[in-house]
Amino acid sequence: MTLTINTNMSSLIVQSNLNAATNMLNRSIERMTTGFKINHASDNAAGYSIAINWKKQLSSLDVAADNAATGADMMTTLEDTYSLISTHLQRVRDLTEQAANGTYGSESLKAISSEITARLEEIDRIANNCDFNGLRMMDGSMKNDVFLQIGLYSDTDSQIALSKNLFLDAHVATLFTDFGDTPDATIESVAKLCSGYDGSVITGNQKDMLNKIDSVINQISARNTTLGAAQNRIESAAESIGVQTENLTSSLSTLRDADIAEESSNYIKAQILQQASATLLATANQAPSIALNLL
Repeated sequence: MTLTINTNMSSLIVQSNLNAATNMLNRSIERMTTGFKINHASDNAAGYSIAINWKKQLSSLDVAADNAATGADMMTTLEDTYSLISTHLQRVRDLTEQAANGTYGSESLKAISSEITARLEEIDRIANNCDFNGLRMMDGSMKNDVFLQIGLYSDTDSQIALSKNLFLDAHVATLFTDFGDTPDATIESVAKLCSGYDGSVITGNQKDMLNKIDSVINQISARNTTLGAAQNRIESAAESIGVQTENLTSSLSTLRDADIAEESSNYIKAQILQQASATLLATANQAPSIALNLL
């Protein structure tokens, strides 16, 4: 190699290799400290874009999972409330059957009527207070379907529609007005018919009321069946979200996560190259001084 003073090619070559080794060392340090092999778009432009999109989808799936869980809680609240109403209706039926026995005087029937009234009033109180996040689910105010957003997109496949029929009025007047001969049902009128006692006379209508109460109980049961179907859909959606999240997380890990064993090896390699280059740079920088010995 030609000895020159102005241009030290050996030093330039070593400096280039030293910079490369230093960059490799820094890159390995970054990957090991972040745990990611893609930290910047320059690391892998296509992979970086895909990772950003997958992270966005994972975040949306977390929200979808919360939405599904909230919807399930909503259905559970409604189902449990209907169970309470069914318990009160069953007690009203028992009292009605008791009053139909014909062995009770007016005072006993008055007591039966009083408990029936209390039970019916409690049904109305429950219907008025069945609330979920400000939604009154049993007072008849919900006139539209409720849509759960359980997917990533805006299409119908990413939603579950909870029918407005899940949120029907559960007041006594509505439940018992479904019968043609009680068009203007009230708590007072239903209690009189169930107990056979209207405050002054024994009317003897309990036998007909047993069938009507059975129909109301069956009506509540039918609503619970519809609720169960909705809950099954929500649970299925939640499981699907879980599968999507798991698979997407695995794919993102494969794309983005650093292999620490590989990066440790690269780090040691870069460290050795850096040290060797630094040592050789000192030697290369002495080359021009050799030319002076020829003068």
